[in-house]
Amino acid sequence: MSADGLDAALFLRRGASRVGAERIALLQAVAETGSISAAAKQVGLSYKGAWDGVQALNNLFNGPLVAAQPGGRQGGAASITPRGHAVIDAFHKVDAELGEALARLEARLAGDHELDGLFWSLGMKTSARNALRGVVSRVTEGAVNSEVALKVADGVEIISIITRQSVQDLGLAPGKPAIALIKSSFIVLAKGEGLMTSARNQLRGEVSHREDGAVSSEITLSLAHGKTLTATITSESAQALGLAVGDVVTALIKAPHVILAVE
Repeated sequence: MSADGLDAALFLRRGASRVGAERIALLQAVAETGSISAAAKQVGLSYKGAWDGVQALNNLFNGPLVAAQPGGRQGGAASITPRGHAVIDAFHKVDAELGEALARLEARLAGDHELDGLFWSLGMKTSARNALRGVVSRVTEGAVNSEVALKVADGVEIISIITRQSVQDLGLAPGKPAIALIKSSFIVLAKGEGLMTSARNQLRGEVSHREDGAVSSEITLSLAHGKTLTATITSESAQALGLAVGDVVTALIKAPHVILAVE
């Protein structure tokens, strides 16, 4: 596939289900309606579910698939970028080709119980709230652990500390694509300049969304080139920091809390 990362949208089939079709349908709905909230209604998602899906897609590709202006549940302008249209087109072309090929293969393997269940999705599923695709920029080896730097956008680099064995098992090396998985609860938010902290990752971003619950608040930061990062903090902390859309804050993430995955 191309360097634009179209392979993140492609899949294999397990049974009759087609993993990935839901988000392609969301992209198409955005293209048709020009709004994330309207697209959510069209495909049967909540506004938050649609917004989360858009953010996930933008984070998994080298550039945003959807360009959106915040408008909340009342609607805001949104459009599909040229890369987004390319992903939709590629998905349908590969879907058709894989569907025909796998149908023939499954017919030949029918009844072979030893091979049952071998068809599985290449679309990664994870409970981590943040999954950001990038390219390894450097690997610094230590006696036991190694430090891996992942460039997820121009000017945005995420550092992970994992074991040397994991580096070898994943085949991580400069130029190798990988995905950084970060639980939203592992992210600490701070305001102000000149922060003194031991956190290896200090990512500056602008608050693009805040959703408050009874106990916790979900804060989404816009980084660069359509990338986003979502943190879950206590509502009391969000109130104390006075976090509001448009505020510039720093996301602090310890390097051992960043998990790396490869496809």
